[in-house]
Amino acid sequence: MRKEVIGNATLYQGDCKDILPDLEMVDAVVTDPPYGIDFGNNGNFKATHGWSKRRECLKWDIEKPSKKIFDLILKVSRVQIIWGGNYFTDYLPPTMRWLIWDKGQRDFSLADFEMAWTSQNKASRIFNYARSKAIQDVKKHPTQKPIALMEWCLGFLPESKTILDPFMGSGTTGVACMNLDRHFIGIEKDPEYFEIACKRISDAESQGNLFGRERTKPEQVEMPLAV
Repeated sequence: MRKEVIGNATLYQGDCKDILPDLEMVDAVVTDPPYGIDFGNNGNFKATHGWSKRRECLKWDIEKPSKKIFDLILKVSRVQIIWGGNYFTDYLPPTMRWLIWDKGQRDFSLADFEMAWTSQNKASRIFNYARSKAIQDVKKHPTQKPIALMEWCLGFLPESKTILDPFMGSGTTGVACMNLDRHFIGIEKDPEYFEIACKRISDAESQGNLFGRERTKPEQVEMPLAV
């Protein structure tokens, strides 16, 4: 296992099933696990169809994480936001709040929207953010979420000071935490993506220090129910 500390971020390169049991309780988990849909081959996204050859070589998405890992996630955190929650309904309890990322494009080869399961007993919400805007983040991971999306998620967690992502990937959740001055703990198994995450989070930390962290922090306002 390798450990890196970058400002408010503590990053572990290793398997989350080995690291989670040793972590102290955190305020929240915000994560995007592998869905177990064989992303590299599913949907005929092959090099012969114009996609990158690398996509066909992906190993991390052949199987979804075990229920034991999700049990650890729920045990180590007070609140959870888990993207791809619709793939894990056999692991997670029924919930009132689902978060939706509407990609602003219909009938594309990929999904029109994505869904996150949350542990919050509150109204569901939709984030409208065009796929074309997401590309501006410079994609480093095949399933990389937009930074703006993860910042939007953190807006639902105004009291959560320490955020954990057990499936860090290229570090987008960590970048969002650096932008919003939250403490972050990230775990990533793949050494290559771990290096990418370290670089992106370090850059975000440096940028925050440069501008004195004066950025406006998004916060979701709960409207009272109509009587």
